Amino acid sequence: MIPISHPFKSDHRMKLPALAFVAAALGLSVGAVQAQTPTASKKPAATHKAPAKKAHAKKTVTKKGVPAKTAKAVETNTPVESLSSRLTDGELAIAKTIQTGTIPCELGAHVTVTADEKNPGFFYVSSGKQRYYMHPVESRTGAVRMEDNRAGALWLQLGNKSMLMNQKLGQRVADACVSPAQQAVAAQLESHPQPALFDAPKP
Repeated sequence: MIPISHPFKSDHRMKLPALAFVAAALGLSVGAVQAQTPTASKKPAATHKAPAKKAHAKKTVTKKGVPAKTAKAVETNTPVESLSSRLTDGELAIAKTIQTGTIPCELGAHVTVTADEKNPGFFYVSSGKQRYYMHPVESRTGAVRMEDNRAGALWLQLGNKSMLMNQKLGQRVADACVSPAQQAVAAQLESHPQPALFDAPKP
């Protein structure tokens, strides 16, 4: 008896290897396609940086709160009044008679008088640790005198001697200060004393 093969079964057996072959072929082609397709590289997330703050240039400000550039521009366009211009013609004339240098005084003290070259009519006066900045002042008595209004100091120059006083403290800083020119005057007064005011004129 010849066995009769079932058509469905034989077809099913034939299809299985074909399907496996197709699947294998498809698997290879898909793998090849996947291998040839470049994978998109992941870009790092962009980090948002805060915009850098611009450094503001520091403005130089004067003590009065005015920018230095503005103050300098004003000074260049505005003439600054000198100290000498504050003195009167009479005070400037007195300044020419001020005796300068280191002047010896009694009790071993010394007073140094130095003219301020930048401000004619003004003088530096020092004795020991005391320092003053003086200018001449017109006097009714005709005596040559200089003052430092801030320190309350007075320099009184007579014909035969000078003295330095601190009126604020109420004391004499140096007394009987005699310069070479005053020594000559003092010697002349000794040899030719001037009559007193109440001396009667001789007949």
